[in-house]
Amino acid sequence: MDRTRQLRLAKDAMDRDWADPDLDLAAIAAHAGYSRFHFIRAFREVYGETPGQYLTHRRIERAEDLLRTANLSVTEICHAVGFSSLGTFSARFKTRTGLTPSEYRTRHVGRGAALIPGCYAMHWLGGHRPAPDRAAARSNSGEAD
Repeated sequence: MDRTRQLRLAKDAMDRDWADPDLDLAAIAAHAGYSRFHFIRAFREVYGETPGQYLTHRRIERAEDLLRTANLSVTEICHAVGFSSLGTFSARFKTRTGLTPSEYRTRHVGRGAALIPGCYAMHWLGGHRPAPDRAAARSNSGEAD
């Protein structure tokens, strides 16, 4: 299999599974059949950015869409697009767009479109995912998700 095809498989996996907070470099590199470090170098050579940067850009693009269209809190959007830390999400969002998520929403909402109710948006996104510590605590206590 040629290098470009291998890297494309990994990029397709990121495009498909961008919201999965468990999507990590090892899993993505495995799609391409590379070690993590070789994959980072090869991906950057072909696409001009690291896999982490690419995945962050995909998540921020989706967050922009949700901030414009869904009646969800910034925290809900943060988790829905695959970030586990609100601080990291907000910092990366501001670096990418020049605005905080709240500023972005204020600037872009109300331009003729009604916000999708949060319950519908979360259903469409696949529902709420419990925070990692709560999920582990539930599985250890025998509580169902």
